[in-house]
Amino acid sequence: MEMTISDAAFWIALMQIIGVNIVLSGDNAVVIALAARSLPPAQQKKAIIWGSGAAVVMRIVLTIVAVEMLKLPYLKIVGAGLLMWIGIQLLLPEDEGEGAGGATGNLAAAIRTILIADLVMSLDNVIAVAAAAKGSLTLLIVGLAISIPLVVFGSTFLLKVMGRYPVIITIGAGLLGWVAGDMVTTDPLVKEWVSIYAPWLHEAAEVLGAILVVITGKWLAAEAMLRRAMPEDLGPGAAGQIVAATAPVVAGAQATGASFVNRILLPVDASDHSVHAVEYALKMRQHHPDPEAFDILLLNVQPGVPGDVSRFVSKEALQDFHRENSELAIERARKILDEGKANYSVHTLVGKPWEMISGFASANQCDQIVMGTRGLGTNTGALLGSVAQGVAQYSKVPVVLVK
Repeated sequence: MEMTISDAAFWIALMQIIGVNIVLSGDNAVVIALAARSLPPAQQKKAIIWGSGAAVVMRIVLTIVAVEMLKLPYLKIVGAGLLMWIGIQLLLPEDEGEGAGGATGNLAAAIRTILIADLVMSLDNVIAVAAAAKGSLTLLIVGLAISIPLVVFGSTFLLKVMGRYPVIITIGAGLLGWVAGDMVTTDPLVKEWVSIYAPWLHEAAEVLGAILVVITGKWLAAEAMLRRAMPEDLGPGAAGQIVAATAPVVAGAQATGASFVNRILLPVDASDHSVHAVEYALKMRQHHPDPEAFDILLLNVQPGVPGDVSRFVSKEALQDFHRENSELAIERARKILDEGKANYSVHTLVGKPWEMISGFASANQCDQIVMGTRGLGTNTGALLGSVAQGVAQYSKVPVVLVK
């Protein structure tokens, strides 16, 4: 029976469709932004409107086809397995691509890039939205009509919000598991049996699907972090010394065991904890017997974009994208260091933050790493951010964590 707007189930399903699109369209939003950025300002808006408009029409057609296909036996069960896999992948660290895509220096090329990328990268969206629509064409069209423009025109804002509050990604992964659980129990092959003999499975399968995706994804993400953060010759027992700091250190008492710390690595983003680390570094400089010899290496690490994105945009466009984001991330830190008349150099890297920070500190013979305990990409309730935890646990260089 077709749901109507007066049904509570209609609004619940509508929120699921919008949530799924927002979480799963991050890659598409990056492609849209990068494909248009190399155009003159007058053409950027045209590229986004025309390219995204064509992609929206294509997405709606594909989703309608998927809705009809999911009415066939077995396909919902297969789709549920695929959705759970997609949900788990959301929680795993992403690999940095090589930026092999071609340049998009004209309007037609940019529109073509947006359209092709959306076609290739939208399988997860199509299956998830088709499942959440529960066979309602009205619900499908309304949900896509609301969510796709939100992603297209609010892409930059949405990416920043998801980067600052990664719990949104976790919720999205759980939502995919929830939808997958519902798909299993509503497949034509088992739907009648479940309704007669085990109706409780409808709710239980949804909850279990969400829990399974989140637990599995988090566990695999933790394992991946440990593997990537630990070089072959370095184990947890070889980790650098960790110092939790809230007050200025005094000369001669720094964690290296040497008389004085002369060179520190200062990894920052735009978070308040990074500002505290910068202020702490200035206090270290003030207590140094020769402040002019105190060297600060200011570092920002940009997370790599997913490999799918790098297939559709040029390496140069990705480099510009990372550079501009890095400049914004270190702006507060540079202002504080300039006001403190500190000697510092600026560095930008792209990759896994804890790997880049640890490796850069060793390669540049830093005496200490000074960083905030949490950054923009950390849940508020965490004792340590994932980046700080990885660096503190596996760095060969002593680490000072500033609250």
